Amino acid sequence: MNTNNIDKLKRPLYINVYDELLLQITKGEYRVGSQLPSEPDLARELGVSRATLRQALVLLQDDGLVRNIRGKGNFVLESFYKQKDVQLEKLSNPMHKCHISTFDQIDLHYRLDPQTEHTKQVLKRDSSTVVALERLYRKGSDLLAYAFTFMSMQTVESLSLDLDNKEQLLGFLENEAYTIANHGDIEIKYTHTVNLADPKEKLMGQNECFLLLETLYNKTEADYPLMYNKFYIPQQFSKIKLNAYKS
Repeated sequence: MNTNNIDKLKRPLYINVYDELLLQITKGEYRVGSQLPSEPDLARELGVSRATLRQALVLLQDDGLVRNIRGKGNFVLESFYKQKDVQLEKLSNPMHKCHISTFDQIDLHYRLDPQTEHTKQVLKRDSSTVVALERLYRKGSDLLAYAFTFMSMQTVESLSLDLDNKEQLLGFLENEAYTIANHGDIEIKYTHTVNLADPKEKLMGQNECFLLLETLYNKTEADYPLMYNKFYIPQQFSKIKLNAYKS
């Protein structure tokens, strides 16, 4: 190997900018949740071009230190070095493991649908009536995530769920289902389409979303899914981690 070529490699300027911004964030000059100065102001402050600054910001975004919200700017996140380590392999609500933000409101809506070939396949049973539920995850006025769920009416009745008791139903979907489930499957896809029931609703970053297709099972009805979930997580808010082991 010719090491002379390696010795002559020059450190890219955007890496220096990355290090400087990381130092400022670490020292608390830009606190968690705060907004960075506008790109023109920040580039001028650091004495670099906007193109160089953008390269550094993209690297900070990739490392989970900064989040860019289109039309609003760049915001500081808690360092991934400090974040609690969570993985999809552990059975719990994937929305709260894979979405980097927190929510201050979850709106819940449901409707009763007749069985279709699709629901028959995903719920693995005949059910004349299927419960379709949607959850809208909000922070302030922003809609940051969306989930859609199918449950058979047999499951709803066997668990004595009251569809008109929003608090009970939301508690089941968000937490209790993962307590009584003994295993589940998750398939990860990427989508540019999110179909919300209310066309007036707009999911932030909805044109670039990770789609997690989850099927939950419990012990009492091992052959039939407890529920089938579709979680839409905008790419700009996502953190998805899997552990790999040698078999």
